[in-house]
Amino acid sequence: MDKDLQSIQEVRELIQLAKQAQLEYKHYSQPQVDKIIKAMADAGYTEAERLAKLAHEETGFGKWQDKVIKNQFGTKNVYESIKDLKTVGVIGVEHNGKVVKIAEPMGVVAALIPSTNPTSTVMFKAIISLKCRNAIVVSPHPKAVNCTFESLKVLIKAAEAAGAPKGLIQCLTTPTLPATEELMKNKSVAVILATGSNPMVKAAYSAGTPAYGVGSGNVPAFIEKTANVQKAVADIVSGTTFDNGTLCSSEQALIVDRPLKDKAIAEAKKLNCYFVDENEKLKLEKAVIKGGHINAEIVGKSAKFIAEYAGFNVPENTSALIAYCDSVGRNEPLSMEKLSPVLAFYTVDGWLEGCHKCIELLEFGGIGHTMAIHSNDKEVIMKFALEKPAFRIVVNTPSSLGAVGYTTMLAPSLTLGVGTWGGSIVSENVTAKHLMNIKTLAFETKAINEGYSVSSFEDSPKYSGEKRHGFQEEIEERLRARAGNPVVSSFTPQGNKSAESKKVFGSGISSSEIDKIIKEFKS
Repeated sequence: MDKDLQSIQEVRELIQLAKQAQLEYKHYSQPQVDKIIKAMADAGYTEAERLAKLAHEETGFGKWQDKVIKNQFGTKNVYESIKDLKTVGVIGVEHNGKVVKIAEPMGVVAALIPSTNPTSTVMFKAIISLKCRNAIVVSPHPKAVNCTFESLKVLIKAAEAAGAPKGLIQCLTTPTLPATEELMKNKSVAVILATGSNPMVKAAYSAGTPAYGVGSGNVPAFIEKTANVQKAVADIVSGTTFDNGTLCSSEQALIVDRPLKDKAIAEAKKLNCYFVDENEKLKLEKAVIKGGHINAEIVGKSAKFIAEYAGFNVPENTSALIAYCDSVGRNEPLSMEKLSPVLAFYTVDGWLEGCHKCIELLEFGGIGHTMAIHSNDKEVIMKFALEKPAFRIVVNTPSSLGAVGYTTMLAPSLTLGVGTWGGSIVSENVTAKHLMNIKTLAFETKAINEGYSVSSFEDSPKYSGEKRHGFQEEIEERLRARAGNPVVSSFTPQGNKSAESKKVFGSGISSSEIDKIIKEFKS
């Protein structure tokens, strides 16, 4: 009980520190923000290998070599995808200057981090949060506290050296369920980014705070008769074995069109896949699934480890375990999500039957998430895109890396929305654009009282005295990003702003420069 109370107090203190820092950070200019984000991404990328080894040592999940790739992806790839995203001031002008879009930060982000991908996920979430001028408070998984905290230390050092206020990034050192609940329900938290188990995501959605969550991914991979079967099998095997299957987008079932069955099996065996017999399948089912859920003891483990855990032997170099399956559901335990290099193998007659099998698997445990199709028939591919209950349908690529945007042009992300089908408000890859509020300035376009309408900035009268001061100061505040540097209002009745404000906002721009910016709106 003492530990729980201490952890609750810790999270309250961390939230307040983060909030205070964010109140300063929200006034930073776009160049200042981008400098900080780049420094964070560069630092995380440089430390990718060390942090990968720490994560592997602490959690026992996956392969440290693959975690290096995930760390590099969660920093460099993510940064490259958001570096040009406008997140400060005016970010868009529409309808010939009649509508102006203005970015506003959300505030404090509560980030829940999984044990399967701790270092890559926490760096990804910190970078996209700060890109939008938010602060972040992290709740690490109890099995991954040290590697998560160490990853944040790397980013904190880089961010502060680049000018970020102290306290902007915080991490619980004693994560408990009561502390995580306090983090999610605290009134000073603006939004929750939840990545992890289904119960944890459901708790995030029920906290009463706006939340982005992900669902489980029971990813089917269909090899249609026109596919390059050699590449297709290689993609599926590499996908399910990447970091020993710890990505929620990793392949869980292999569905093969009957004409390609024998060749697909031969190709899988060439890649050191082991097809279990009936007796071994029963043992595997009991080892992988316990009480209707994934057995945490086998998550992220190697095929060799899982086989020995189940009670049978396989060659040392075995890459994946494959079991022939007929049905989908609780009577076929291996048709569930397994988060390990274990695949269910189905044979179907034609793409239509393959379509139905994919739907069954998605509805059983991966609704809204991801599926893969390997085919060279564009019509079949499009039918799968139109009809499957998944929001990411990747084509001729490993699902595990294709869905997160590593081998495709999808937005690089380690938080994959499953849409309303899977109980989420977002159906795409979550990234920085989801962590900013957008304010809209809208001018009248259909006058109710003719002769009194002011239609856009260019048509606005030149105000004088106090009216001009109010109008101009508002414009200056909104146009800091377009001006190229932060500004101090030159129209404040009391004169120049305080020294502290100058420190934050910079040296200012003139009224004529503001007017010039306004005139650019229509173009």
